[in-house]
Amino acid sequence: MAKVAEIFESMEYGPAPESNKEALAWLAQHGGSFGHFIGGAFTEPGTTFDVNDPSTGKLLAKVRDGSKADVDAAVAAARAALPAWKALAPHARARYLYALARGVQKHSRLLAVLESMDNGKSVRETRDIDVPLVARHFYHHAGWAQLLDTEFAGHEAIGVVGQIIPWNFPLLMLAWKIAPALAGGNTVVLKPAEFTPLSALAFAEIVREARLPAGVVNIVNGHGETGAAIVDHPDVDKIAFTGSTEVGRIIRKATAGSGKKLSLELGGKSPFIVYEDADLDSVVEGVVDAIWFNQGQVCCAGSRLLVQEGVAERLIAKLRARMEKLRMGSPLDKAIDMGAIVAPVQLERIRGLVQQGVDEGATMWQPSWACPTEGSFFPPTLFTGVQPSSTIAQIEIFGPVLVAMTFRTPEESVALANNTPFGLAASVWTESINLALDIAPKIKAGVVWVNSTNLFDAAAGFGGYRESGFGREGGREGMWEYVKRSSKPARVAKAAEAKAAASPAAAVTEMPDIDRTPKLFIGGKQARPDGAYTRRITSPSGAAVGESPEGNRKDLRNAVEAAHAAKGWGRATGHNRAQILYYIAENLSARSSEFAARIDAMTECGRKRAKQEVDASIARLFTYGAWADKYDGAVHSVPIRGVAIAMNEPIGVIGLACDDHHPLLGLVSLVAPAIAMGNTTIVIPSQFSPLAATDLYSVLETSDVPAGVVNIVTGERDALAKVLAEHDDVDAVWYCGTQAGAKAIELASAGNMKRTWASWDARDWLDRDAGEGREFLRAATHVKNVWVPYGE
Repeated sequence: MAKVAEIFESMEYGPAPESNKEALAWLAQHGGSFGHFIGGAFTEPGTTFDVNDPSTGKLLAKVRDGSKADVDAAVAAARAALPAWKALAPHARARYLYALARGVQKHSRLLAVLESMDNGKSVRETRDIDVPLVARHFYHHAGWAQLLDTEFAGHEAIGVVGQIIPWNFPLLMLAWKIAPALAGGNTVVLKPAEFTPLSALAFAEIVREARLPAGVVNIVNGHGETGAAIVDHPDVDKIAFTGSTEVGRIIRKATAGSGKKLSLELGGKSPFIVYEDADLDSVVEGVVDAIWFNQGQVCCAGSRLLVQEGVAERLIAKLRARMEKLRMGSPLDKAIDMGAIVAPVQLERIRGLVQQGVDEGATMWQPSWACPTEGSFFPPTLFTGVQPSSTIAQIEIFGPVLVAMTFRTPEESVALANNTPFGLAASVWTESINLALDIAPKIKAGVVWVNSTNLFDAAAGFGGYRESGFGREGGREGMWEYVKRSSKPARVAKAAEAKAAASPAAAVTEMPDIDRTPKLFIGGKQARPDGAYTRRITSPSGAAVGESPEGNRKDLRNAVEAAHAAKGWGRATGHNRAQILYYIAENLSARSSEFAARIDAMTECGRKRAKQEVDASIARLFTYGAWADKYDGAVHSVPIRGVAIAMNEPIGVIGLACDDHHPLLGLVSLVAPAIAMGNTTIVIPSQFSPLAATDLYSVLETSDVPAGVVNIVTGERDALAKVLAEHDDVDAVWYCGTQAGAKAIELASAGNMKRTWASWDARDWLDRDAGEGREFLRAATHVKNVWVPYGE
């Protein structure tokens, strides 16, 4: 009988197929033929071209080939939709982008499988990398839409944007293009690659589900002629193109003098630089991700391996051993590392360039295992003995082909790295932070990864130098590509936004309400107050509205302990915190009528005014969801050879004492910025109208808010706030109330010199200038300056 160790040594991966049942059903639902998506509807298929599965060569669908008339119709639809879309309040556009993100998540498995079938890449990549990043881009840009009129004041939408995307990341490139365009108030005509249009058509259905206004997003399929018609169209105001440098040159010439704004993300021949002190095992895995991810069909693939001479032989041996273990096969097999090349024509191009490398004298090495014989597959390939001037060292192969060269000194590595007309990305591998920070600025590339590769995010701009194009996609810098200076003043929120949701009718019932005595909210659970006392809540006219618990010192002590136990919240990514803030807003929106009725009952402000407060609270949560991953630090210019990195860090545990003017909005306006920045909170809600806060418990419970991040203790505001100010484990207190209360807080805080932010002048929480923004974010953060000298 074999020993366990022997079994593990010989164990092979079995097949792990992903079902394509739903994707095939989706294709069948459309009869296997698709038209364009223009003006909110699909056109008839008309004259079509074939879309095949790269792994089998079999037909997946037939898709309409776009004509000039089709492009004219799409541009006309986009132009007609532009005024209304551009005039929408930022929050309204943010809601639409948020809906698109949720739609992508809802259909994530269908999109992942469809992308894998259409493109040939591993479903593991589409499922775990591509589709989550697509949703991330729409979430992130929902945030930019929300902040547009403040963060891009004096700017407006460019207009109708023509967008042309490649086949290597079909859905992700769509998100990179469409999300910022819509956030900026533009309308879109997008052409997917002719090899891979299916996920874009599936996305068009998500556009319909999200009820985007007709014509805001238009998708026209076709070949190069269709793209040229978009580029040349006189009613298109901007062109955004991702593809080859050759086509980029053509587009640059075609748009010259037209006044069209242009952004180009083109080819690359990215260096992967390994210094002799690097962790070679990590380097090997980095190389796998750099060049064999997506079969090397990545514009920023680390296709040039530059290795310091002292470790070159060891690294090449490790790489060959790792290549022997790579798995190639059906893209729908979750256990494979590499799928199929997108199309036979691309496969032939790769074969031709590889043969040219051999003919020019380089040494080619491929693993011993064989590729599948059906479909367009090419094995991982390593070239050594390559000269810097060799064709394969200069030309973008866009396949799983790595060329290796050596260097002796850091200066030589920089010279080799920059020995290319491209400048898209680079990877630097070293255990010396000094060396990494010295080399990175010297490399002529738009992105430099240190001890990592192929890292992308919606918050970080991506783009190249030189023949890799210009313009950026992602982050604030990517948003600038989709706005232009306006002669009008910055737009403010419009009354139409408040009217977007119909005013709810008062509930009519002959039965009395079920009695509710809400508890406190501590550690993610509703907790009975220590004193077991309650406070009767009445309206200004004296009508009984309900009861709330009367919290005491013991309750606050429990809340502080719970807040400290949630310290992991400060280490969560800004994106994760944003998702939870959006989720709170979503669940609050679903119950907006209920909250409006509660606010009206407590304050007798009228249902319309109460609804306005709820809507403003939802918008405020969106604002701080937007800010959660955008309140960046800075790199200061200091008189050393190095950088001083200013990092915004959460303060820790913050006590929040709310005023009585807007019982829900006042609370949200304090809690949202504090938790967006990673703090945990103990909240004392409005003393006289606390039931909006107690109603919020169930919203927090169903919104994935980690236990202890938000703790709510109702009761007498000034007495409870003073306890928090005296508490040594509370790091800051924000107080909104009376001048006497503020003085008491500031005196009590002297015990441990905690930060306080106290005000007694009533804020108009409905006013965005007064009720939200950087003032609150600054109060929620410390700035830590990290000095990093560098240089040899």
